[in-house]
Amino acid sequence: MFELERLGNGTRILTAPMRDAASVAVVIAVAAGSRCEIPASGGIAHFAEHMFFKGTERRPTARDISAEIDGIGGEFNAFTGKELTAYYVKCAAADGGTALDVLSDMFLASTFDAEEIEREKGVIVEEINMYTDTPRDIVGQVYDTARYGDSPIGRPIIGTKETVRAATRETFLDYLGTWYRPERIAIGIGGHVTDALLDDVRARFGALPGEPTPALPETVVPEIAEPVVAIERRDGDQAHIVLGVPGLRSNDEDRYAMAVWQAVIGGGMSSRLFTEVRERRGLAYYVFGRNAAYVDTGSFAVQAGVDIARAPLAVEVIANELRRMVDEPIPADEIAKAKRYLIGHTVLNQEDPSGRIFFGLRRELLDGGWVGLDEVIAGIEAVTPEDLRRIGERVVRLDRAVLAGVGPLDDVEGLRAALGA
Repeated sequence: MFELERLGNGTRILTAPMRDAASVAVVIAVAAGSRCEIPASGGIAHFAEHMFFKGTERRPTARDISAEIDGIGGEFNAFTGKELTAYYVKCAAADGGTALDVLSDMFLASTFDAEEIEREKGVIVEEINMYTDTPRDIVGQVYDTARYGDSPIGRPIIGTKETVRAATRETFLDYLGTWYRPERIAIGIGGHVTDALLDDVRARFGALPGEPTPALPETVVPEIAEPVVAIERRDGDQAHIVLGVPGLRSNDEDRYAMAVWQAVIGGGMSSRLFTEVRERRGLAYYVFGRNAAYVDTGSFAVQAGVDIARAPLAVEVIANELRRMVDEPIPADEIAKAKRYLIGHTVLNQEDPSGRIFFGLRRELLDGGWVGLDEVIAGIEAVTPEDLRRIGERVVRLDRAVLAGVGPLDDVEGLRAALGA
């Protein structure tokens, strides 16, 4: 499924050729993100992502860059996570060379013009305003702060208004010079892969100096000896809550069992949480659970938008569903359904060139190496009821739960009591 080449300087080229594909996805990914920042430059990883689109020596303006990709009808974007940043274009197979030319020019020759930096600060401040004004979005940050404290994982990816406004051209160059090095860079090509495109990647990235980068900053998770309730009170007609417990790191030996366990309780419209919280009780419009996994830590959290008056009941129901995952054996038919759900989603996500190459790049850069679809399916199929019981025992520690909420929530003790821990 994937083919890996490592250049002499450490840059990796990961390809996912797809027979008869009429499109190609070209990705430049870096194993670095917001957890690599120091507090004073919070948000610089995300800010840098913005600035890569603002101009290069050959393409001086943002319009010069975007117009070239628009001219080939391509999809063009980027994202910044806590551990991974990526820049990508998906386009018709015949235009793969143009996609690589634009992406590599941005990545290797952006000018980081001081006037553009000052102008973009206003854009990002408004992005922060949009994010913080949306309770459904900000509740996750309230949770991360309560769970991870002032560790790099606990701080917001977007930074703060103060750190964004304080950024200078030197702030960008320091961050990029430290982390955007070949040993953390992988070029991904999915779909219609040609020898000419690979030769072009080698020529553009093979000459970069192979300087080492630091290890990712360690996540020192604050000791949680009893349940924590963190509420950001806001007026509104709905409350958004996140109830989380310790989870698993991304490359944990139980990761496939964790995926099946997660699918049983919170994956899809027939999961336990959706059925009990929304369909039977009418407590929420949306509810889901997921394991947010990082290279050295993780957290399984349930998020829901709930009826204000019945928020304590919603917390109680979610907590009880978590307990059931430990106290009661999961029926064989429910396990089989969860496995089919996971396999179906995995296969569908990898039918698309960009979905397939992103799957491989994340594994390659953060989890110790790529794995093929057959291995993933085999790992899911091999999960046993005993594996799921073990996951429940590892994860469901309501005595170490964190409950975050955003909305008109005044009964903090009532919410705490609803945890039943």
